[in-house]
Amino acid sequence: HSLALTAGGAVWSWGWGTFGMLGHGDEQIQSQSLPMRIEALAGQRVVAVSASLLHSLALTANGDVWSWGWGGQGLLGHGDQQNQLLPKKIEAFAGRRVVAVSAGGFHSLALTADGAVFAWGEGERARLGHGEDLSNQLLPKKIEVWSRE
Repeated sequence: HSLALTAGGAVWSWGWGTFGMLGHGDEQIQSQSLPMRIEALAGQRVVAVSASLLHSLALTANGDVWSWGWGGQGLLGHGDQQNQLLPKKIEAFAGRRVVAVSAGGFHSLALTADGAVFAWGEGERARLGHGEDLSNQLLPKKIEVWSRE
């Protein structure tokens, strides 16, 4: 699937929509061939988006992160493994201002204004950067290696 962000902060999606990856409240098994605005984000000023194999992320001007799509292995950062058919704010970032996000194949990353990097999702193959802890992270977890600098 694909995401597009307009200059006004609106998010549009199209393509394969299984697991709610398009953010329109359904599981579009057939491909959505035309871009469609994600109405669930209409009240938000989105400044960045990232689409991956099974999920999507959006970052708002006030530093909130929203995720939707396939929730397996904690991919969405909501503390569970539930699919989200609509964008849902990641509450674990309350009190923090996120400035960048990246959706990986089976994990996600976020950079906060104070320079901290958080990773969540599937921990296999050390993709989360948490050292010997290869467990799945259902919530964003700070990568500690940069905390020592």
